[in-house]
Order: sequence, then C-alpha cells, then structure tokens
Amino acid sequence: MAATARRRDGHLARERMLEEAMTAIAEDGLAALTMSALAKRLGTSGGHILYYFGSKDRLLLEVLRWSEDALAEERRELLSGPADPERALELFLALYLPRGPRDPRWTLWIELWARTASNEPLRQAQAEIDRGWQEDLAALLAEGARRGRFAADLDTAARASELLALLDGLSTRVVLGQHGTDRGSALRTALSATARLVERD
Repeated sequence: MAATARRRDGHLARERMLEEAMTAIAEDGLAALTMSALAKRLGTSGGHILYYFGSKDRLLLEVLRWSEDALAEERRELLSGPADPERALELFLALYLPRGPRDPRWTLWIELWARTASNEPLRQAQAEIDRGWQEDLAALLAEGARRGRFAADLDTAARASELLALLDGLSTRVVLGQHGTDRGSALRTALSATARLVERD
C-alpha cells in the first residue's frame, strides 16, 4: 500500500510540474522557464525537478507530450462524434491551430523543432506526436470520402500531409504575431485551402 501511495504521489507531483511549466510558459515565455524558476514556482528544489526529468530538454518534451495527450483525447471525441465530415474537419483545423500569439503549446513546438537536428530521441518523439495528427486527419478524410462528401479518389495520406504542413506554417505565423495573421484569418485560410484539396469534381 505504501509503495502504491508513493507511486501515486509521484505521478501527481510530476503532473503538477508539467502543468506549472505550461502555465509559466504562457505567463512569462519560454526563455524565462529555467529549472530554478520552475522550482521556485512549485516551492521545491531544482534537484527535485531534475530527479523527474533529467534535463530542461526532457522537461520541455514531456510538457509537450502532456499537452498533446489532452488534444489527442479531444481528437478521439471529435472523430467518434456525430458531426458531419465538413464540420468535423473544421473542428480538427481549429483544434490544431494556436489560440493566439505566444500560445504555450506552439511556443514549445517551435523551440523543440529548432533542437531536433542534434537530438535524435527528441526527433523521434516529435515524429510520434505528428503521426497521431496525420493518422487521425487521414481517417477523417477517408470517412468523408466514403460518405460522398469529399472526392471519392482522394489520396487521404497525401492530403493530410499537405494540410498539416499548411497548418504548421500558419500556426508559426500566428504564434510569432506576424502582421495580418491572427487565429481567425489563419482558420479561414486553412478552411479555404482544405475545401480545394478535398472537393469533389
């Protein structure tokens, strides 16, 4: 029983660290997130955080995984829900895009993208997360094609890959606060491009 309690307490402590790290990124930006700063927010020591994560890179990756796990659950609900394919696709695009400038999840993605060239475990972890989005979007497109709402001969894997690349570009512009690219305009652009990619003849 004591061992079970320790494991449960450890899981909760880890969960709280991830949640607080995401909150800190949202409030102060990624540059301000250090092990010592996070430890101060949590009322603990930097060594305690290192015990769980080992390095800042590992902490950032786990924060991203934690955030993406929550979005994966939302995607599952979306794909299993009663929404028609067009509406489900719109909801998918909206879920993918950042909420606005300095969106903490997207701030993390951009930071970690820059580190993948020299970090193979990080590259593999990001590829795994990307694969979940790719597979779910391809399944959504396939269902729309099956129901006659999208082109019957749609290459769902190729279209999903193209749409995600577009969304990545739009999302980066939103997060960086580039002039004329807010969440609303990014979503409209994505919807317009999507309609052209999946439309029936």
